[in-house]
Amino acid sequence: MTESQGKEIVEADAALGGEQIGQRTGMFGSNGSGDTSGYGGLVAPKVFPGAATRPYGGWFDTVADALGDLVERVVIHRGEVTFHVPRGSLYAAMEKLRNDPALRFEFSAGVSGVHYPDDAGRELHAVYSLLSMSYNRRIRVETTCPDGDPHLPSTVALYPTHDWHEREAWDFFGLIFDGHPALARIQMPDDWPGHPQRKDYPLGGIPVEYKGGTVPPPDQRRSYN
Repeated sequence: MTESQGKEIVEADAALGGEQIGQRTGMFGSNGSGDTSGYGGLVAPKVFPGAATRPYGGWFDTVADALGDLVERVVIHRGEVTFHVPRGSLYAAMEKLRNDPALRFEFSAGVSGVHYPDDAGRELHAVYSLLSMSYNRRIRVETTCPDGDPHLPSTVALYPTHDWHEREAWDFFGLIFDGHPALARIQMPDDWPGHPQRKDYPLGGIPVEYKGGTVPPPDQRRSYN
């Protein structure tokens, strides 16, 4: 994607109420270690879809009405709905979604961490994918917190499988889930420094030996920039 094509995308999304929070270069947007993918010339805008306006359509309005003031904004993108809630309202919103007889989002597919270094004041996002098996409906719930205060309420009491999902989000992104029964690393060693799926994490590594050959860490490989 060229810079002019990226500008066209930004202008088109802005016309739809989108919000640009920065620009990604290369395949993965990593910094400080050289691009080894061969796609170092790619330039793409980081654009959030804009908020939807009522009526949202069908059962989307039913869920929005039930959540009421717990929701900051509703985003509908590519036929999928995301309810953005402030972190202070996260637990109440998730409890409502699970327990309300008209909603019954009984199943959570997990907690996904996302890091947007350019999204000032809300650099860390947590995304919850919920399914109502009773009504065959799928939604996302998204909340944010700043790098300097990465605390969110734990929802393990509502969805017990979040015990593992919150530990993984802490391990890879540094999100701290207050009230978690045993927040600890789940993939990386206990003494591992930092959180390796953050965008500002150095793209380093350890040598890998395979059938007598050695693959160096990414930061020691040839750069294609």
